[in-house]
Amino acid sequence: MDDIRHLAEAIGPRHGTSPAYAEAAVWAEERLASLGYTVTRQAVTAPAGTTWGVDVPAGNSPNVIASRPGAGPSDPHVLIGAHLDTVPVAPGAEDNASGVAVMLELARVVAATDLPVRFVAFGAEEPRGPGDALHHFGSQQYVAALDDAGRRGIRAMVALDRVGVPGPEVPVCSGAAPAGTTAVRDELAATAARAGLPHAVCGGNTTSDHWSFDKAGVPAARLGSIPYSGYHSPADTVHVIDPEQLGRVGAIMRAWLLAGSP
Repeated sequence: MDDIRHLAEAIGPRHGTSPAYAEAAVWAEERLASLGYTVTRQAVTAPAGTTWGVDVPAGNSPNVIASRPGAGPSDPHVLIGAHLDTVPVAPGAEDNASGVAVMLELARVVAATDLPVRFVAFGAEEPRGPGDALHHFGSQQYVAALDDAGRRGIRAMVALDRVGVPGPEVPVCSGAAPAGTTAVRDELAATAARAGLPHAVCGGNTTSDHWSFDKAGVPAARLGSIPYSGYHSPADTVHVIDPEQLGRVGAIMRAWLLAGSP
């Protein structure tokens, strides 16, 4: 919970081109570097627009990328991502400090292994207007910068987005046909079933960073998306977070990664 508190309370609302987002990116860099990863930034161009009724300026909303020392961009790997930004009015405990916190815990676990995993805190995920083109800027530009070998090197991508509110099950979601694939979703669901962790399988989910990868032919899935009353509002505080739900999400991901999936 400390990472969630830091993002939601010490930093607070952090739309993708705000000074608060820049502060959050530095914090994420430092956290990942402290675990032994090689951390780089990728510039992300975000246009001016309107985010949840608030005008936001154009600017850079960098992705923070943590790789194994010596790993090449096209080496086979799993990519775990979570967006770091919020809408302007929300502290973003659930959306999406929860996903970032689980990602950081997984980075800690993976650091003690030789598993080929890359972690990305994505910039400018929140919409700046209607439609797919004005959403998910960090992940869309990450994918666009990959060459064919780089895309083939990503064996699976999982987005952790809104994973902390109470619920009886963990949503395990895939994108939308025909571009989407259910392969990663089905692996995660099978992992949850073997571990006896309650989960709900869903499809047609295009509202997080996994969709940028899915559209490009990279197998991808999302964990999270339970509705809650504080969504995109000042009420998205640490009080909406259920540590047990965070633990279930982390357990599914940890078991999947340590089993060598995919």
